Amino acid sequence: MSAPNVAIVDYQAGNVRSVQKAIEAVGGRAAITADSAEVERSDALVFPGQGACDSSMRRLRERGLVEPIKNFIASGRPFLGVCLGLQLLLEDSEEGSEPCLGVLPGRVRRLPPGDKVPHMGWNEVRLRRRHPALDGIPSGSHFYFVHSYYADPEDESVVLGSTSYGVDFCSAAAWDNVLAVQFHPEKSGGLGLRVYRQFLELAGRS
Repeated sequence: MSAPNVAIVDYQAGNVRSVQKAIEAVGGRAAITADSAEVERSDALVFPGQGACDSSMRRLRERGLVEPIKNFIASGRPFLGVCLGLQLLLEDSEEGSEPCLGVLPGRVRRLPPGDKVPHMGWNEVRLRRRHPALDGIPSGSHFYFVHSYYADPEDESVVLGSTSYGVDFCSAAAWDNVLAVQFHPEKSGGLGLRVYRQFLELAGRS
C-alpha cells in the first residue's frame, strides 16, 4: 500500500513546518501548500493554525482555499484540524466580524477572565468516547495548549474531549471524517506524535 498524499494547509497562520516535522517523525510525508488544486487532490488534509480568526479567514479567501477545504471535508477523506484549525470550522467568532468556514454550527468564544489568558501550557483532555486517531491514549492525558479562544459547537455529540480552564471547553471534536483538536499534537511529546501517526494510518486505510 502506497503512503497517503497528505497536504498541510499554509495560510500564514502558525508554524506549519513544525506540523510537517511531526508527521515526518512518525514516518509520514506531507506537503505544505497554499495551492487549492493540491488541497483538493490530497488523500488527507491537515489544517493547522495559530492567530486571529479575521485575518486568517481573509487569507484563506484571498488564496482561494475556503471552498477547497469545505469540499475536501464533504468528500469524506480524513481531515485533521489543529488549534485555530478547529475554531475556523465553526460559523463565527467573538474575536472578530469575519464569518468562519461554517462547517460546524456554533461559535468561537473568548476564555473567561480570571485565569491568565492566553491559556498556555499542558492541560488535561478528558475523552468522552473513543476515536481511531486517539486509540490507546487514556482519558485525562495531558497535551500542550496555546489559545485565548475556544470552540463552542451547538451539537454536543461532536465533542470528543473537554478541558477545564476557567470553563469546561471542547478541546477535541470529531464527526464523520473530521477530527479537530484545540491542543497542539506537534508540541505534545510522544502522545501528540501518536495522534499524528494514527491519523496517518487512518489516511492510509481510506
